[in-house]
Amino acid sequence: MIISIKDGTKLDMPKDSSVYDVALKISEGLARNAIAGKVNGHLFQLSSKLKDNDVVEVVTLKDKEGLEIFRHSSAHILALAVKRLYPGTKISIGPAIENGFYYDFDFKEPLSQDELPKIEQEMAKIIKEKVPFERREVTRKEAEKIFTELDEPYKLDILSGIPDDEILTIYTLGELVDLCRGPHLEDISIIKAFKLQSVTGAYFKGDEHNKMLTRIYGTSFPKKSELDEYLAMLEEAKKRDHRKLGKELGLFFISEYAPGMPFYMPKGVILKNELIKYWREMHKKAGYVEIETPTAMSRELWEISGHWDHYRQNMYTFKADEDKDYAIKPMNCPGCMLYYKENIHSYKDLPLRVGELGKVHRREASGTLHGLFRVRAFTQDDAHIFMLPSQIESEIAGVLALVDEAYKTFNLTYTLELSTMPDDHIGDVTDWEKVEASLKNALIKLGKDYTINAGDGAFYGPKIDIHIKDSLGRTWQCGTIQLDMQLPKRFELSYIDADGSKQEPIMIHRVIYGSIDRFLGIMTENFAGAFPLWLAPIQVEVITVSEKQNDYAKEIFDKLDKAGIRVEYDERNEKVGYKIREAQLQKIPYMLVLGDDEVAEKNITVRHRKLGDLGKMQLDDFINMLNSEIKSKEIK
Repeated sequence: MIISIKDGTKLDMPKDSSVYDVALKISEGLARNAIAGKVNGHLFQLSSKLKDNDVVEVVTLKDKEGLEIFRHSSAHILALAVKRLYPGTKISIGPAIENGFYYDFDFKEPLSQDELPKIEQEMAKIIKEKVPFERREVTRKEAEKIFTELDEPYKLDILSGIPDDEILTIYTLGELVDLCRGPHLEDISIIKAFKLQSVTGAYFKGDEHNKMLTRIYGTSFPKKSELDEYLAMLEEAKKRDHRKLGKELGLFFISEYAPGMPFYMPKGVILKNELIKYWREMHKKAGYVEIETPTAMSRELWEISGHWDHYRQNMYTFKADEDKDYAIKPMNCPGCMLYYKENIHSYKDLPLRVGELGKVHRREASGTLHGLFRVRAFTQDDAHIFMLPSQIESEIAGVLALVDEAYKTFNLTYTLELSTMPDDHIGDVTDWEKVEASLKNALIKLGKDYTINAGDGAFYGPKIDIHIKDSLGRTWQCGTIQLDMQLPKRFELSYIDADGSKQEPIMIHRVIYGSIDRFLGIMTENFAGAFPLWLAPIQVEVITVSEKQNDYAKEIFDKLDKAGIRVEYDERNEKVGYKIREAQLQKIPYMLVLGDDEVAEKNITVRHRKLGDLGKMQLDDFINMLNSEIKSKEIK
């Protein structure tokens, strides 16, 4: 029989060949590293038999799907260990997730974190035994009979939502019988390193009306060195947690009276304002104008935009003006449409680049809220570009140039992802095809590498999502560029073309930070609270050796303050070493230590939080050095 592989090569294979046989035919090395296979786009076990004209892609641990199979198999090993150690425990679900896996159980007695090492030992024993996965296909009726006999109520509940005629797969691993799509590892002994990390509560199906189950989280890797590296990264991430640093550095807090709505303290406001100041400088140079639109607008506006029908569950709504419906804005776009519509535009006016630092509110589930990363109220650095069809590629290039400028300033690298038409879209498919092609062409002409994220576009248009990588190697989706032919149509926007005809503009939605609040949280963790000088809420701490230097310290403080430097003076009657340590803990970039010698010589001794003692300097030279570092936005 003939089998095609990913690069289009055709292989002549014996009848009943498996995915593994194809991997072996390609190379012994590939066969050794094979985990599973994609057959005609669907994942299958390595031992799965092939048919004539099948298209096969061999999956290894280097592939995202391969690592997911590896960790999904680890979750089943966890479930078998629990079944062995705690007879009568009921199983729910156990998927692979980013960086690991979890499994939900209904234990007879509560399980504590202290019992995880015992479960790990049993998992190691199972792996050493090389217990095999066995797959079989069953009807829903057969599956119901199996799980009724096993007394697994959660599996029966899951089955109740599956159509009667669907063919299902059951995987057996020793005493564990599980309803699962698979595939799984053919040889579990390749799991060389794993760690159970935590025990938490989780409602069955995520519904608070259902029973609370016990969720065990874990992670696994092919090599112990990879596990050690990952666990070290987690420890470092704990130290950098923006919620912890936000409290220690006096940046922000979140009150029980306003869940998901940050309160910024004075130092946090400085940080946020510096990010906004940089945003304004950058956009002014790029030809943007800035507007401000109302926080709440009437239902009719949101019906025109489509948000009332497609996004209302995430909006805060209220009644006013004799019971008329209003909504607090979850995004800035509709307000900007009204700004454009307020005036008559010529083709000569385009492109029109309009920015807005708008405070938006979104109704997020309480369980998803997380510091500044997932909030209900945030400032979005929005901008909309109205343009001619011929300007699409040049405007996308301009936005990506801004992205480059901004992210390089913060020492960030990024990748691009093109998200295409979702099922819940508005507008004609032909319009979507046109704008998706425009985005692809722009990326190709700019020489930008990108991946496709099929079906994840906004309901009104495709988008380029920008994923940044931080100092720990984690990725975050911040910036986005969305091409829209729907809202201009819905709001009946137009411009007068060169021939006097009325035409509809093309529009780009785009953000650089995404959410200023979320970006601030990411930067707090990225810099571990040690912000570069231009961002640091306090740039210089003045420290005296004793009270005798107070007058001189006040003089130094006043000159720095007058020069526009953000400075604090620690006049407490404490030892100098203690004051330096305190300044270090507050991650203040520079400390000026003043003793009798400095007073007599009319100079300063400079310390840097990372570089240590920089020696004595004249104050004017120090101020010039700071201004140069601030202007260049140097990171050190």
